[in-house]
This record gives sequence, structure tokens and C-alpha cells, in this order.
Amino acid sequence: MGAHTTYTVEVSDRICEQLAEGIPLREICRQPGMPAWRTVYQWKDANEDFNARFARARDVGFDAIAASCLDIADTPIDGVETTTKADGSMETRRSDMLGHRKLQIETRLKLLAKWDPKRYGDKVENTHLAPG
Repeated sequence: MGAHTTYTVEVSDRICEQLAEGIPLREICRQPGMPAWRTVYQWKDANEDFNARFARARDVGFDAIAASCLDIADTPIDGVETTTKADGSMETRRSDMLGHRKLQIETRLKLLAKWDPKRYGDKVENTHLAPG
């Protein structure tokens, strides 16, 4: 982490490619050979072109995260639930981890609503009626 402190087009391209896939910046920056996330923000401040490419990649990445919600919803995940009975014996049951999938989807959608409220937030409609 934090290996690159000097801006390079190659590294900035890798960052933007991964952002466009919906990978969070901090996760990208944990990869070997990638700069610290603070360094990336310094690059954004210092380089207008990178800042614009970063913003476009992040927008595309938001769409990728939204699309991943459909994949999560459409793909059952088998899990094993183990419970202890009153007599001390163990019982296991295999079933879809529906609650876990709902949490994954809900978390992604809530983050998208915060990160890009115009596109992913709840629509708020204000109706102003004149006094009559």
C-alpha cells in the first residue's frame, strides 16, 4: 500500500478501470503497487484530467454496483444454519441465505442513494399550492 506517490497515467488508468467496475477506492488502494487513497485525492486536486476521468469512472461504477444488486437478488446462496436443541443436540439445516442477500442489496442501495442522490435517491416531490 502506498507504493506510488508520483502520479502516472498507467496507475491512474488502473484506478479508473476498477472504479468503473464498482470497486471502492479504498479497496483498490489496498492492492500491491497502488497509492494510498489520500494520495489519489491529492492527484485529483492537482490534475484536472484525472479528476474528470475519476468522476466518470465513479459514475459508471455506481451503475455497476446497482447492476450487482440484480445479480445478488437473482442468485440464491446456500447456507447452513446450526441450532442447538434443548437436549443439547445440534441440528443443521441448509437453505437460501435470503436475509444475507437482502442485507447486501439494501446496503448497496443505501450507499448509492447517499453517493448519488439524483440518480439513486428517493424521489421527493414538492407541491406548492397557492393559498386560495
